[in-house]
This record gives sequence, C-alpha cells and structure tokens, in this order.
Amino acid sequence: MSDVVMLAHGDGGALTHELVRDLFLRHFPNQTLKGLTDAAIFAGPGGRLAVSTDSFVVNPLFFPGGDIGKLAVYGTVNDLAVSGASPLYLTAAFLLEEGLPIADLDRFAASMAEACTEAGVEIIAGDTKVVGRGNLDRIFINTAGVGVVPETLHLGYSRLAPGDRVLINGSIGEHGMAILAARENLAFAGQLESDCAPLNGIIAELLREIPREVKIMRDLTRGGLATAAKEIAVAARCDIYLEEAEVPVRPAVKGAAELLGLDPLYLANEGKFMAVVSAPYAEDALTVLKTHPLGRSARIIGEVSDGGGNLYLRTPFGGTKYLDMLVGEPLPRIC
Repeated sequence: MSDVVMLAHGDGGALTHELVRDLFLRHFPNQTLKGLTDAAIFAGPGGRLAVSTDSFVVNPLFFPGGDIGKLAVYGTVNDLAVSGASPLYLTAAFLLEEGLPIADLDRFAASMAEACTEAGVEIIAGDTKVVGRGNLDRIFINTAGVGVVPETLHLGYSRLAPGDRVLINGSIGEHGMAILAARENLAFAGQLESDCAPLNGIIAELLREIPREVKIMRDLTRGGLATAAKEIAVAARCDIYLEEAEVPVRPAVKGAAELLGLDPLYLANEGKFMAVVSAPYAEDALTVLKTHPLGRSARIIGEVSDGGGNLYLRTPFGGTKYLDMLVGEPLPRIC
C-alpha cells in the first residue's frame, strides 16, 4: 500500500478496494461490513433494515442535469435501492467553507427537498460545520439512508449461476462526461447532461414482478459499468461476459469519449444500475425495465459463466477483451 493517500484511492477502483480491504477492514472486522455491499442489511426490531452512507464532493457544484444537493439524495437512495431496500429516511451533514454564498446553500437545500419528494424519502436528522476560508472547497455533503428490506428478498453474490443474464436500464457514461465537460468548459458541454435520477421506483417495479429471479444489483457510479461488473465477478467467483454491441452509449457521450481518449465503460453514472437475473426471466425483466421512464433504453448486455472472477468484453468483430477495475480515476470529484 502507498505511504500516502492519493486521488486514485477515491476512484472506486483497484486502489479503493485495497484501502478498504487492507486498512479499514483490518480495524473494523465484522460480518456485516465484510460483505462490502452498497448498503448494510441487518435484522432490526421490526424486520430487516438497510443502512448506507455516502459523501459528495463533486466539482462543479452545479452541472447540467443536477447539482451537489440532488446528487447527495439520489446517490444514497440508489445505494439502498440496489440492495433491495425501500428507502425511507436520510440524514444530511453539511461541511461549509466560510464565504460560501447563502444563496447557493439555499439552492442546494431546495434541490435536496425536491429530490426527496421525487424519491419518496425524508431528511430527519442533520448537522452543519463551518471551516475557515481555504480549508474546504465551498461545500461537501454527507448523507446516510435507512430503508426496509422484505423478509422474502435475498440478493447476494452466492446466488449467481452460469447462464444468468446481465441487464442495464440505459445508456452509460452520461454523468461522468457531463461533469468533465462542465468543469473544463469544453465546446460540446451543451450536448451533455447528467443522468442523475432516483432508481428506487424502477427497481421496486422489477422486484415486484420477479423478486426471486433477481440475483444481485449494483448502481454504476465511480468506476462505471466495468468496475461494478468486475467487482461482482470477483465476489461471486464467476466470469462475466459483456457484449460491446449491446451496451448503450449515446452518440454525444461516445463522440466526446473518443475525442478525449476515455472509455465509457469506466465513466461514472448516477441513474444507471445493472442487474443479474436468471436466464428464463431475462426477457420479462427487460420488459419491466422498458415500461419505466428510466428504463426505456434498457438492454440485456451480457451473461455469467463459470470462472474465477474475470470480466470480458466481446467485440462486434468476434474478439474478446479482458477488463479490469478502474486504476487511476481520470476525473476526481465526480460525485
């Protein structure tokens, strides 16, 4: 492990996993945390509960399609949703730099309130801290969320089996490319918009229709589709094959990524998730996703096979590429 913290330790890729595995898990050894899922699921007095926490440091604070306030709500809601939970309550802690315009803070709070209404959750506790000028970059937000998980729902890596299908609810790379274009004032910024959205509605519909056939879900934030799929393959001790021709990428994102030498498979998303579903029900799952506004571009993009934790991309030309986790975030402070 490196002697100092680097930006890449926060990219959600290989160095993040190293930091969590070799440092944090060493100090906080328990079975709940060891699962390293998007939310911790445990037995509560009235049933199963899910808890998740996240911090948001995005730059710029306002971007096409959203802002740090909306992102803070949706990010935590989505972590709960892909864990099978119905999100209920959030907490919000605001770390503020002296000199932040009150008008901006008001806009962030209003945006969070609007996002809570859309996602059907409430902020019920919070905290505010202010530091001197130069000790923070304007505003960071930490949120924690609580949700309930049905007793009959059991998602997990151990449920994956050869032949299972991989689905995604829409096109990838939009959030990462929108942030990059806005941050750098690129000429094509006006063509790009973040996909920032709450996923609990579309996921609830999927679980309502085929609750026993959904094996596991992940939202595709830092590290993008490729990193999330690799994490699942490693944890489930299987191989996953993605079909490049089936992975949806909007022309504006694809063109911008090619121009900048970036791979959309590794770009962050804030309104996309992947689900692994048993093969006989894959088409049913696809139909459910396509009937929701956030799933109109849903696709079946791959399948699970026997293996030892590898991720492969089948190209339209008949070749196969090996994919690994992201190493070195091309765009820090993405969420």
